[in-house]
Amino acid sequence: MSRTSRLPSSLLRAAACTGVAALALTACGSGSGSGSTSTGSGEVKVGLITKTDTNPFFVKMKEGAEKTAKAEGVKLMTAAGKFDGDNAGQVTALENMVASGVKGILITPSDSKAIVPAIEKAKAKGVLVIALDTPTEPQSAVDALFATDNLKAGELIGEYAKAAMKGKTAKIAALDLAPGVSVGVQRHNGFLKGFGATDKDVACAQDTGGDQSKGQTAMENCLQKEPGINVVYTINEPAALGAYTALKAKGREKDVLIVSVDGGCTGTRAVKEGKIAATSQQYPLKMAAEGVKAVVTYAKDGKKASGYTDTGVTLITDKAQDGVASKDTAYGLENCWG
Repeated sequence: MSRTSRLPSSLLRAAACTGVAALALTACGSGSGSGSTSTGSGEVKVGLITKTDTNPFFVKMKEGAEKTAKAEGVKLMTAAGKFDGDNAGQVTALENMVASGVKGILITPSDSKAIVPAIEKAKAKGVLVIALDTPTEPQSAVDALFATDNLKAGELIGEYAKAAMKGKTAKIAALDLAPGVSVGVQRHNGFLKGFGATDKDVACAQDTGGDQSKGQTAMENCLQKEPGINVVYTINEPAALGAYTALKAKGREKDVLIVSVDGGCTGTRAVKEGKIAATSQQYPLKMAAEGVKAVVTYAKDGKKASGYTDTGVTLITDKAQDGVASKDTAYGLENCWG
């Protein structure tokens, strides 16, 4: 999904190894493994393909892969799309990695359906393919998925919003991602489930692409349609901050509850500042670390990872509600990314 926020210099340094083009593969990490992880040709290679190489979420993911690859004594090769949605770039990167002899590939699909034929070709050559963060369609196209339970992430903020409203009638605005994108659909549906609502209860729904400026425009449109909106669900924190800007311009920032998903450092600070009431935090570094370990296991004994591994989600807020499990922003800032 689209995740946009400014990169600190430390993360820019972490991103440097990825390169700027989807077609360029960069080898990172240590050299040859220590015997048990070596293949017949010597070195075990692991591939990581992300949607982009500048988004803080994927920079943190790459950081986790690099650290684990070094600890495991394997070579990490990385590539990324030129932009979010660059399926052609990801396909080329995947083909290049297979040709270079990787044992496994970790990928965050830009297009969950269009990437499937290339994944199937890689698997046919004996390469383990694991999706990170975003499932393929169908999910079974990859050997395994390591990701946040996005339905649960949405459900947590829905439960929180319901409790925070304390029985007041809700007029809901949903600032979504884009039609048909699995991550966005799951978070949206999870929010409604947690709130005990349906789409019929949503006063205004707008797509934002997860972008802050589009989130602001979407909120402005919703306020025109229904000025009494008092609960705003957002697909991610950039969209939430856009909504906050629109509400502040109308003098409504104090009486509208905004909830979101992601747990990036910018978003978590916005929770601490009271701009966002709560967010569901996810953990990209863990996704990548577990993925690299799974490829190492496959290289050692041929055992393939399979099915779905939930890499966790935590509700972050400084205004806890009875009956809704959460942690405060001190915890959130210790575990955020970006």
